[in-house]
Order: sequence, then C-alpha cells, then structure tokens
Amino acid sequence: MLENGKISLRQFAILVTLFTVGDAILVLPSVMASQAKEDAWISAIVGEGIGLLVILLFTAVARLNPGMTLVEYNKKILGTTLGTLLSLLFLIYFLICAAANMREIGDFMATQSMPETPNQAIYIMFLFVVVMGIRRGLEVIARAGEMFFPGFILFFILFILFLLPQTHPENIQPILAEGMNPILKGALSSSTFSSVQLVAFLMIIPYVNQPKHVLKSFMSGTFLGSIFLILLVLLSILVLGVDGTANNMYPSYSLAKKINIGKFLERIEAILALMWFVTIFFKITIFFYSFILGLSQLLNLKEYKVLALPSAMLLMVLTIVIAPNTTFYHNVITWYWPFFDGTFNVLFPLLLLSVYGLRKMVSNNER
Repeated sequence: MLENGKISLRQFAILVTLFTVGDAILVLPSVMASQAKEDAWISAIVGEGIGLLVILLFTAVARLNPGMTLVEYNKKILGTTLGTLLSLLFLIYFLICAAANMREIGDFMATQSMPETPNQAIYIMFLFVVVMGIRRGLEVIARAGEMFFPGFILFFILFILFLLPQTHPENIQPILAEGMNPILKGALSSSTFSSVQLVAFLMIIPYVNQPKHVLKSFMSGTFLGSIFLILLVLLSILVLGVDGTANNMYPSYSLAKKINIGKFLERIEAILALMWFVTIFFKITIFFYSFILGLSQLLNLKEYKVLALPSAMLLMVLTIVIAPNTTFYHNVITWYWPFFDGTFNVLFPLLLLSVYGLRKMVSNNER
C-alpha cells in the first residue's frame, strides 16, 4: 500500500463531517434560496436525505473489493483499459473540485477581507498548508481534524444562539407556495454541494482500521454535517429573508455581521470565516489527497508524496483558469454543477455495481 497510515472510525466520521460542511457553510444558503425561496430549508432536508442514500451506494461499491481504493477496483471490475479510463476521469474530477474550492477562497478574500491582495498570493499560502498536510500523511490529517472539530462545534452552537433573537418566523411563510418542483431542484443542489461529493472517501476507506464497520461512521458523519447545513439554511432565511439570502453570495458571513450582544460582542464574522477556512481546508485536502494517491496508483509509484508539489502547481494553474470571474463561477455552481457531480457520484458508482453484478451472474452461470 502507498499509504501506511491508519485512521479510526471516529476520525473517519469527523473528516466526513468537515468535508460535508466544506465550502457549503458560506455559499449553500444563497444557492438554496435562489432555487427554493421560502422552502429552502425543506429543500435542504430533502437534499441531505438524498445524500444519505448516496452514502449507501458508496459503501456498497467499497464492499465489492475490501481493502482496495476506487482506482484499484475500477481496474478489477472494468478491466485494465476501461478501468484506467474511468479512474482518470475520477482523478480529473477530484482535481477540478479542489480547484473550484480554491477559487472560492480567492473570491471570498478578494471581496470580503483582503481586496488589495492578489488572489495568486492567497492560493500559494493556502496550498502550502495543504501540501504540508498531505506530505505528513493521512493519519496527521485525521488528527488535525480531531483537534479542530470541538472548536468548530462550539463556535457553530454559539453562532446559532447569538442569532436566535433576530429570527423572524414569517420569513419562511408561505410554505409550499410554489409546490414541490422548486424544492426538488434545490434538493439536487443541496445534496451535490455536500454529501454527494463524498465519493472521494472511496480512496480513504481502505485505510480505516475497521473497514467492515465504516458504514455507521460514514452515515453518522454525513448526518451531522447535514444537520449543520440545514440549520444554517433555515437560520439564513429566518434572519435575512429570502431576498437577502438569495442576493448575497455569502449569506452566513452577513449573518455573523449581525451578531450584537450588549454592544460588546459584535462583528465576529472573522470567527465564521475561520470556521469556513477549517472546513474548506479539509475538503480541498481530501480531494487533493485522493487525486495524488490515485495518480500514484495508476502510475505504479512506490511513494505518493513525491507528486504533492508538482500536483500543487497544476492545481494552482487550474484554480486561476477555472472561471473568468465570480459571477460566471456562481452561475455554474448554481445551475450546472449538480449534474457534473451527479455523473461522478451516482452514475459511475451505479455503473460499477451493475458491471460487477453482471460479471458475477455470468460467472455463476458458467459453473
């Protein structure tokens, strides 16, 4: 195995939770409100329920060949040629997702915090931390997740409590005013923004010290991350209203600006930005780790860490060219990205299951 480290079920669940929240903590409420209006919170619930079903699909695929990564059992199930082709498509997907999340960091910092700083400088600093984490290995990444997770939970709970006095229940009325169609559209975005992208963990499951019991950790981590996102969408609508949420690219950041307790605790949006940096760091790191590990397995290398620096340069270039501007990127992730995610996270895993089932059926008939 290229990766010698092992992580516990608890560490795996924490990584799943942080990955699920990921970039969605800042951008998901806006996407949901633009599609499902007052029913965005219902749409989030439906979407996260779909995500849990997809986790069952991922676990079923992982159990086809225990101890193997996605890249390894692509070859075993589909053969060398088709398996390699599908693996290359997955690796490109992982790299594009990492670049998209990196782009969000640059756009956020340029518009909200550091408008005078070139995006390239921000990308370099963030990539330095990502590469350092990958070179330390999966165990260190998982331990870092354990270290940051309690603080994330605490700040999220305080964030909700501080905003409760500013909620307006009438903002979520009328319920189901436009029927189920907008809810279902929003549910697609909700699931693909968070839990459906967890296909990257098919590269990590073989390194869990109890892989036979990984389903429970996978489901619990996804469920907890989904609860965070549902509460965030609901809170955004209750405080900012539908228009205030839909027309704001970072509604949760605007929520943090509204916190004012006794005129001594206010303007704590920096804490929310820190929470977002933590979750998006783990999301980018896992996508990038999956890309490097999978590429090393395709190339039959003995060490995957040697690819970290050259791959980071490739990621840097892709991050810059992936979208010409923020508006273009926001439109793409709102209306088109869910179908891109669905292809790699639903269609291709179903293809693997179908081919495996057909091959097993043919094998049984020949006996």
